[in-house]
Amino acid sequence: MLAEFARVAKALANPVRLHLLDLLSQAERSVEDLAGAAKVPIGNTSAQLKVLRDTGLVCSRREGTRIYYRLAGEDVALLYANLRKVSRKRALEPEVTHMTSLRTIPPNPVITREELLRRRGDGRTMLIDVRPAVEYVSAHIPGAVSIPLEELRVRMDEIPVGVEVVTYCRSSHCLLATEAVWLLKAHGRCARPLEEGMLEWRLQHLPIQTGQSVVRRPRPLRPREYARSMAPGG
Repeated sequence: MLAEFARVAKALANPVRLHLLDLLSQAERSVEDLAGAAKVPIGNTSAQLKVLRDTGLVCSRREGTRIYYRLAGEDVALLYANLRKVSRKRALEPEVTHMTSLRTIPPNPVITREELLRRRGDGRTMLIDVRPAVEYVSAHIPGAVSIPLEELRVRMDEIPVGVEVVTYCRSSHCLLATEAVWLLKAHGRCARPLEEGMLEWRLQHLPIQTGQSVVRRPRPLRPREYARSMAPGG
């Protein structure tokens, strides 16, 4: 039994395989898509996916000439999330922790999922999903608009000045949402990142949507509303 536990642990002991699990925690993807997103040759990607499949962490299906992979279950997503949480708290070298903290310090306080849920449909909050579009289509927070980080600068005109913008990405350790906030603030927008990402949202069994969404543009905040939205507790 312990040998089997060790075999699963060994499958996780590779940064490329962890990157693939991170990508698959967001959406089912083909080998070619995974290779491109992870910036790893297709042959190496296939080999690493085979290790994960042999230990039961991922499943695959064939569609024509393409093979698609997905996580074997929610328990695998939870295992991956807990591994990240424990490693960050217990195992990271002090200098790595310091460097990571500097990169992830948001320019404003984060917004909690409880606060975000209270503000759903208030007409003055714009929720932006900055992950790649394929991940947004697979699952996203209801009401979120898909603007991948690499498109944000050229699509800035889609974001009204004076609304509260909330950004989110893959998980609490993902840097995309924080980078988006810096960019939004540089263009005169009021923005905060969500405290957690899509991985934690799904593991909490909170509402999700799939496919493309049509979202109404929020109205700009009046000065007093703006001040209240920036106060602790929103």
